Amino acid sequence: MTEATLEKLKILAAAAKYDVSCSSSGTVRRNDGKGVGNTVGGVGICHSFAADGRCIALLKIMLTNYCKYDCAYCVNRRSNDIPRATLSVSEVVDITMEFYRRNYIEGLFLSSGVVRNADYTMERIARIAKDLRTIHRFNGYIHLKSIPGASQELVNEAGRYADRMSVNIEIPREESLRYLAPEKNHQSIFEPMGYIRQGVLQCQEDRKTMRHVPRFVPAGQSTQMIIGATPDTDRDILLASSSLYGMPTMRRVYYSGYVSVNTYDSRLPALKQPPLVRENRLYQADWLMRFYHFKAEEIADDTHPNLDLEVDPKLGWALRHPEAFPVDVNRAPYEMILRVPGIGVKSATLIVNARRYRHLNSSHLSKIGVVMKRARYFITCGELTAGTIADTSPEYVRKILTAPRKPKGENPLQLSFDFS
Repeated sequence: MTEATLEKLKILAAAAKYDVSCSSSGTVRRNDGKGVGNTVGGVGICHSFAADGRCIALLKIMLTNYCKYDCAYCVNRRSNDIPRATLSVSEVVDITMEFYRRNYIEGLFLSSGVVRNADYTMERIARIAKDLRTIHRFNGYIHLKSIPGASQELVNEAGRYADRMSVNIEIPREESLRYLAPEKNHQSIFEPMGYIRQGVLQCQEDRKTMRHVPRFVPAGQSTQMIIGATPDTDRDILLASSSLYGMPTMRRVYYSGYVSVNTYDSRLPALKQPPLVRENRLYQADWLMRFYHFKAEEIADDTHPNLDLEVDPKLGWALRHPEAFPVDVNRAPYEMILRVPGIGVKSATLIVNARRYRHLNSSHLSKIGVVMKRARYFITCGELTAGTIADTSPEYVRKILTAPRKPKGENPLQLSFDFS
């Protein structure tokens, strides 16, 4: 690798760091003995985690950080005076293969600023993936950004070689998007999402009747929303996410706390640091929608449009709805057991299966994996009949569960003396 290429790589790797939608998961592309690479094992530059817990190392770069758009929240906006660079198709391919052979990575995450027009940029992105797969027989993971406004033909071409594709919605409401990025609109973002969805569904139908059909974006698609750059509430964000999860191919919505990169723009909030706690709460709420059968309207309603930063969303919902508790774990349906703080999906499943054979008590629940310190205020199970949220109050339970934890091994009755 030449010094010039290395310098460009440094610039474009730094430019790509604000995009968090690069979790590689849901695909297995094993080496058949004729190619190079696979999606198992490895160490590298950007670490993401697969659905099964594996750590995937990716080369995470932009094709170029030149961009014709002037989005207020983006470090690569047209009006910013920053170092710029562009890699050629062959340079990206060569860097990817060189890094793989050195065991730095096992996959590629490629995004890009928009130069000339969407089709020109998308064509180069698709060609990189095609060359890696067909010329170099690269079997590693490839995640490509689909450029808003690109034609369906180019999106389909990229989808034939990518494991996952993503289009970042960035801002949940159209009004807020137009305020910070007047040149963009949600329609141009939803169109390539639709192309990807159509391609995946068509591939699934073709595989029902034909044996050898190339996979199309087998790991589905993802997107990202910026948190804290606009006055949009958590309810707005979760409603947008819920709508996106209605698409059968949408695997993940990522949330990125806004980083103050363009402090001179008066349209942006003056944040000293990214809203990381809020970001974490949104991920927890997202988990509730995906695996716990919660609706966005339940997690953040009109009365409480923003998530409680002091407690997790599941506990927050339980404290706002004391009338739903206590839950009898020996009789309640699975869906209601899932809503008990301290009980996860695995524990709820084990409870439903175990209670068919015996009456469960607190000892059984602890062995199953229930966090009794939290759950005891929201359940009954024979000997646990008092001290629940119905017997006390939401305020009392909240105070108990949010009290600072004492360090392990500390005895409150132990006297201490200062001999200094």
